[in-house]
Amino acid sequence: MKQAVLGGFGALVLVGVGMFWWQGRAQVEEGAPPPVAAEATPDPDALPLADASGLRGPAPPEATELTREERRFFRYDRNRDRKISRNEMLSTRSDAFRKLDRDGNNLLTFEEWAVTTVERFEGADKDGNGELSQGEFATTAPKRSARPACRC
Repeated sequence: MKQAVLGGFGALVLVGVGMFWWQGRAQVEEGAPPPVAAEATPDPDALPLADASGLRGPAPPEATELTREERRFFRYDRNRDRKISRNEMLSTRSDAFRKLDRDGNNLLTFEEWAVTTVERFEGADKDGNGELSQGEFATTAPKRSARPACRC
């Protein structure tokens, strides 16, 4: 008797599993797309067509004209948080510091500064008289970078 009950229970389990499997296949086939006829296959190289005659996209953002002072401020404000930290202020001068620091120890001695200053003075003193005229002094002004004729 025990074997008959276990056999009947096993048969019911197998029938239940078969029903779930059959329902699952039916659901997959219901959601499947219909078969495509051979003559209706789209050309994979053809571009889709759309009528955009009545559509209008958003307006492009307008560029604001910065004042000279704002441009100078943003040259220092590297992370654009509208605050200039000490490191941001000093970062623009690091290249000039490295040129003055002859021995590369990150310490600027008076001698290193004096040597650079004397070399600059001697370079500007064209006639070698130990004094700079107005024309000679004008050559010591920082060079302005050349700007392009237009902003293309």
